[in-house]
Amino acid sequence: MKIFGIAGYSGSGKTTLIEKLIPVFTARGLRVSLIKHAHHTFDVDQPGKDSWRHRHAGCAEVLITSSRRWALMHELRGTAEPTLPELVAHLSACDLLLIEGFKHEAIPKLEVHRAVVGEPLLFPHDNHITALASDATVDTMLPQFSLDDITGIAAFIEQQARAL
Repeated sequence: MKIFGIAGYSGSGKTTLIEKLIPVFTARGLRVSLIKHAHHTFDVDQPGKDSWRHRHAGCAEVLITSSRRWALMHELRGTAEPTLPELVAHLSACDLLLIEGFKHEAIPKLEVHRAVVGEPLLFPHDNHITALASDATVDTMLPQFSLDDITGIAAFIEQQARAL
């Protein structure tokens, strides 16, 4: 399984970029999976639904399944957040695993940066960032892509993943 990260601050366009990249990868025959890190409380379940009720009643894990998909929700209930390798171990095999967030992990990453967000660049302090996708030209020796260059970014990620 080849792992490649997409890192950047909130509002930089990581999710939008990934949403555009996935169809390019899948059209090339790659099986793609994703782990996304959220920095806040989130809920994929809806209040009042059976799985939500069981989880809130105290279940440590609730797996919901149908003929179309299944999902596993795990409540940490005060235990430590799992590491990236622990999370990866829960996934089925795939050709390319994209990691959104986890900007401090020691994995190859593309930094997504928008000047208007007003946050500093990550790459000067992270030698795992292998390229930059931005709405502005940045003074760096790293490969740079326009945020709209989906084909170029996809080709770069595939090349990097093959080298892993």
